[in-house]
Amino acid sequence: MDAGELRVACHIDGLLAQRGMTLTQLSERVGVSLANLSVLKNNRAKAVRFTTLVALCDVLECQPGDLFTVIR
Repeated sequence: MDAGELRVACHIDGLLAQRGMTLTQLSERVGVSLANLSVLKNNRAKAVRFTTLVALCDVLECQPGDLFTVIR
């Protein structure tokens, strides 16, 4: 399988809605710019730092698998 065939979908919108939180609030709590979170939320990110992933999981009280799905 070619890596170009894989796509990762981000589920930040659903997690934010479940928690009654805005992207701006998430940005402030995680310490990541609103612009960078928007890139992630809109599935345009090519990579995510582990420190950012852990911070997102801490703030959203979730696991990495709740944030991302690999679509083949």
